[in-house]
Amino acid sequence: MFRRRLWVLLAVLAVVLAACGGDDDSTDTTGGAEGTGADTTGGAEGTDASGEGLLVGVSWNNYNEERWAKADEPAIQGALEAAGAEYTSTDAGSSADQQLADVENLISQGVDALIILAQDGTAILPAVQSAIEQGIPVIAYDRLIEDPGAFYLTFDNVEVGRMQARAILEAVPEGNYVFIKGNQADANADFLFGGQMEVLQEAIDSGAIVNVGESYTDNWDPAIAQTNMEQFLTDNDNDVQAVVASNDGMAGGVVAALEAQGLAGQVPVSGQDGDAAALNRVALGTQTVSVWKNAYALGQAAGEIAVQLAGGTAVADVTAPDDLGDSAPASGTAAGVFTTPGGVDVYSVILTPLPITQENLNVPVDAGWITVEEVCQGVTAGTVDICG
Repeated sequence: MFRRRLWVLLAVLAVVLAACGGDDDSTDTTGGAEGTGADTTGGAEGTDASGEGLLVGVSWNNYNEERWAKADEPAIQGALEAAGAEYTSTDAGSSADQQLADVENLISQGVDALIILAQDGTAILPAVQSAIEQGIPVIAYDRLIEDPGAFYLTFDNVEVGRMQARAILEAVPEGNYVFIKGNQADANADFLFGGQMEVLQEAIDSGAIVNVGESYTDNWDPAIAQTNMEQFLTDNDNDVQAVVASNDGMAGGVVAALEAQGLAGQVPVSGQDGDAAALNRVALGTQTVSVWKNAYALGQAAGEIAVQLAGGTAVADVTAPDDLGDSAPASGTAAGVFTTPGGVDVYSVILTPLPITQENLNVPVDAGWITVEEVCQGVTAGTVDICG
């Protein structure tokens, strides 16, 4: 792999310099600190040439969510291309078993780093451990993998949950609430719900809010979310005042169930991801908030961090890009330590999300995430600022 080839070249260079009697201390190219390998990303040359000869593999769990193909993948590819690295990928089609095989396949291709969007954070552990044992760094992308050797890159999912709950609580401070949670095998589902409960628990304890329905949703599937919401409406004779849905795809299923009962636009609904359909629903008034996680920023960070790790940077010395705008980590660009629910300490960079409501729909538009035409489709002119 690249790292081994680079060490050979460095050894040869050291012999040549010694033979020439060179005594200039500035010729060190290892990045300084012991254990950081041959990393040159922190030097004056930047990252433009640091990825030459590297192959980075990405294991996608699926393409069911709009954002993977729209934003995450192009941003990763762009960052790798800028650094001179190459990209290869697999798609597990929502199968944990297939993803295990996919990662082993990427390892066999000779990748220098892996970016894994895990279908199941526990099931993928054997493949992750195999990669790390072979000296291949692993980035747990947007979904937690509880291995101390894997670098965790995500948005602040607990804060996403808080943002969703705040928006719904402001709209409906009391009444019957339904909670449409994500895939139970994905730690993000519980991070989100935990953040939601931080905001809502006091009102639940007081009786102002009543939890009349709560369900996980296999694979975050909108159709399953719709079915679950239909059942909660039936169980409660449509007496539901608010729905905290954990992502935009599921929010779409919830809104479809509400529409069938003539309740769309009357019952506030949350989501996340900034999907085009969801932002249009926000403008239409059938969805209250979509917490936007700028996936361009996350993908850029993943590509640049993969190059750092593949070049020999230790996980503790990783830095996030310094040009991520509003998505920049609240704690700064240096890697921090994240303690997982299982008590595992992993190094991480955690980006900042942003709630999008009717009042700030211009933000994703100004960022080039979505067009005004997409946001305002079917919206009566003048009812929302951005729609004139």
